[in-house]
Amino acid sequence: MLVAAAVCPCPPLLVPDVAAGAAPELDAARAACTDALGVLAAARPGRLVVVGPQDGAGLETYPEGTAGTFRGFGVGLDVRLGAAEGADTAPRLPYSLAVAAWLLERTGWSDAPVEGLGVGESSPPELCVPTGRDIAARDERVALLVMGDASACRTLKAPGYLDERAAPFDAEVARALGAADLAALTALDTGLAHELKVSGRAPWQVLAGAAEGANLGGSLLYEDAPYGVGYVVAAWS
Repeated sequence: MLVAAAVCPCPPLLVPDVAAGAAPELDAARAACTDALGVLAAARPGRLVVVGPQDGAGLETYPEGTAGTFRGFGVGLDVRLGAAEGADTAPRLPYSLAVAAWLLERTGWSDAPVEGLGVGESSPPELCVPTGRDIAARDERVALLVMGDASACRTLKAPGYLDERAAPFDAEVARALGAADLAALTALDTGLAHELKVSGRAPWQVLAGAAEGANLGGSLLYEDAPYGVGYVVAAWS
């Protein structure tokens, strides 16, 4: 049964070492993520599953202790998912889960074992929702940390340039995540999300499946579009 969930954005710029001089611009987002992780800890889960987007389709699991790195951004920063020392020392976490690992390290997570799930950005709802149901059924008290960004088309300088459909799409995402509206998340337009370069659509639909029957309430903690990319932080409990 899902007992709590936190939704956070996953840009590597969330990590101050990567953002460098621009780090203060995301201080409010980092603070909101910390608050969301506090909701997870307060729920006393028996298992934490971190769900984040990765390239392609399909699913890939990452056991506790899996390594990740931000060296591709020119900083000597490595992370591990959870507290365990994994046997595989080669960094292989997708960046979304590496950011999650950094958040967990930053907040000193030690409340439950951690595992990761990478969800291909093109994975259909027909895969994502049942996957969420399966995750929730694996433990009496499951918590989710769900990583993903909204559109990347909010301004002329955004990675996807300006698309007038982006702001309304992001507004509906923020509303649905803040209200724990499972039907709205499940119904997100896959094609439109792809066109708007939304990385969070598939992970949010995994969350929708996991939350079925859990009667969780949502709270929107942060919503903004620095750099023309929509970032949303929410907590469900």
